[in-house]
Amino acid sequence: MKLQVIKISNDELMNEALAIRQKVFVLEQKVNPEEEYDEYEESSVHFLALLDGVPVGAARWRFTAYGVKLERFAVVAEARGKGVGQALVKAVLSDLGANSETVGRTIYLHSQLKAVPLYAKFGFEKSGDMFEECKIQHFKMKLA
Repeated sequence: MKLQVIKISNDELMNEALAIRQKVFVLEQKVNPEEEYDEYEESSVHFLALLDGVPVGAARWRFTAYGVKLERFAVVAEARGKGVGQALVKAVLSDLGANSETVGRTIYLHSQLKAVPLYAKFGFEKSGDMFEECKIQHFKMKLA
């Protein structure tokens, strides 16, 4: 089993990531497509996870008024439990570490409840009360 995460650099890879998000968020979790795809697609840095060469996960990060937000972490059902989510978080954090513009900025995300333990492994801590986003319970988490 070969797992790799690549930074998206062309439309073909971007379409693979969008297809994964469609499968996970829109079809499986019933997120409204208008809420899933937003005005930040172009300004975000996107990643694609491949398991034995097959696209199985996606994620992105972007600058916001509050710092740097990690978003849209999605892993297709058949690839869950195989380290894909962890590989995506590692790749995104590594990319942030290599970007001088992220220094000194708050790194945060909105985690679905079931993903809180994943992000906690990387030093993220809950911040504030649970809230609902796209009819799914979340916690804001900040990198300690």
